[in-house]
Amino acid sequence: MNKMLIDIKNGIEFTRDIVLAILSALLISQFIFAHTKVPTGSMIPTINIDDHMILNYLPFYLRDPEIGELVIFKQDSMNVVKRVIAKGGDVVDLQEGFVIVNNEPQYELEYLRDVGVTYPQVVTFPYTVPENHYFVLGDNRTNSADSRTFGAINRDQIFATTLVKFNYHERAFWHDNELSKKEQPAQTSLNTGVDW
Repeated sequence: MNKMLIDIKNGIEFTRDIVLAILSALLISQFIFAHTKVPTGSMIPTINIDDHMILNYLPFYLRDPEIGELVIFKQDSMNVVKRVIAKGGDVVDLQEGFVIVNNEPQYELEYLRDVGVTYPQVVTFPYTVPENHYFVLGDNRTNSADSRTFGAINRDQIFATTLVKFNYHERAFWHDNELSKKEQPAQTSLNTGVDW
């Protein structure tokens, strides 16, 4: 009888441990980190087609996005990755293919695929970014639907940044605040059932 009780107790503890592990994995993938594969080229050369990324949800629970940082946000039911160019109150202008923020030309040579090709699409310039909004652009300016098309995005749409980018044929690239400002965004698809 004691052996049977011990076996039942061990079975319950084993089942409990499995359930806790599954719940922990679900919580981590929903609120802390997630994996995604990038299907488009809007962030080339920073993020290439078929690159994999580990997304970090934690920073934006604690702070707002920074200029130059790569952010992941919801846009028309899709998750999208782009680079923050300006924040609420800033005035963005596009002149002769270059980005001007608050009358200051932006140095973007470190992360752009092509320089001098940032032209208006749908939005009229100069454009004043509304408060609590961010103006975002893809690094592949000739092949990116971004704030030039849909305007600034609301802070509430932004939910993650990139932690690691890797391709199975290359080495991993860790993104910290300084690297994020230099090398990063694109549309993509999470392995959590969310389309990018």
